[in-house]
Amino acid sequence: MSLDSAPSVTSIVESTTRIMADKQPEPTKADDRDIYKQAGSDGEFRRQNAQFRSHVSADPHSEFPAEKDRYVLYINYGCPWAHRTNIVLHLKGLESVIQLVLLDYELGPKGWFFSGRLGTDKVDPLYGFTHLRQLYWKADPGYDKRFTVPVLWDKKQETIVSNESSEIIRMLYTEFDEFLPKEKKEVVMKMFPENLHKEIEAMNEWVYDTVNNGVYKTGFAATQEAYDQHLYPLFESLAKLETHLGEPGHTPYLFGAHITEPDIRLYTTLIRFDVAYHTMFRCNLKMIRHDFPRLHEWLRRLYWDSSDKTNGGAFKNTTKFDHIKIGYATAMKSAAVPGGPDPNILPPETEKYPGFSVSPEAGKHYPGFSVL
Repeated sequence: MSLDSAPSVTSIVESTTRIMADKQPEPTKADDRDIYKQAGSDGEFRRQNAQFRSHVSADPHSEFPAEKDRYVLYINYGCPWAHRTNIVLHLKGLESVIQLVLLDYELGPKGWFFSGRLGTDKVDPLYGFTHLRQLYWKADPGYDKRFTVPVLWDKKQETIVSNESSEIIRMLYTEFDEFLPKEKKEVVMKMFPENLHKEIEAMNEWVYDTVNNGVYKTGFAATQEAYDQHLYPLFESLAKLETHLGEPGHTPYLFGAHITEPDIRLYTTLIRFDVAYHTMFRCNLKMIRHDFPRLHEWLRRLYWDSSDKTNGGAFKNTTKFDHIKIGYATAMKSAAVPGGPDPNILPPETEKYPGFSVSPEAGKHYPGFSVL
């Protein structure tokens, strides 16, 4: 669905006011704090650490053994942390193994909720819940932190396995391989190859702090000092990544010829950069499309690739620009959804990579663009 066919901001506000009351009794603790308050008294945004940190294992004797149809992944399309888990789910071809449940793109007064808007689920298909926090309280009635996505839920034990995206994606890399079709088993993607562990972990650390989380620390800064403190390191890191892609062995992906974990983790931030962070998060010193040519090329290549390398388009198929734009606009309490940039993403430079397989939609959306 295009942004043109998305609901108006007026309808979004009206539908938010009609959110139904939760069906299950709610704890009496102080859970009605201002869910929109992102910065502390010093003006700094501090991300909450994930509280559920168990692990699904291929070992049948483990606490959470990998099984088909046992686990459910709760996400929304707007969240970059949830997006990384959805990308890996599709890269691995696990859609028929792990159930996917879609929450609304908007953060309501009671947190993430179900609405049925833009193809999301109308209610929780497992329990009929209307809000994600009900699922958290089913797992732990005393839970009093933020109700975040993604959530990996175990239907057998009726509890949350994990709400930490960086750990969920690593479970998906290998633990469910037994349930892949034969043709997929023979070409298992090494997204966290052993020979690159040290380099990947090093990049993950600074990219998370200054880029993935850096856009949030910039966007939710409540003082000029806090804003300046995070804005400039963000762009220094983007420049560092731009240089990295120009070094030997770091093309066409961050660590060479194959897609690895850092590509997935960086993609979900950069695909949102020009359409959301540049405008709504005030990360506006530069744009990816105009000022970082290598990063721009890398981003377009991942988005438009529909080859076996992306399992038929895992990056594009999980990227929903309408959810992203409307979600961030409402998160920032904006009365309007920014229209630009136009287009949301440009076509790839396929001439640099003969044989590169691109989605036919590139030619449909961008007249004159040749699909190889």
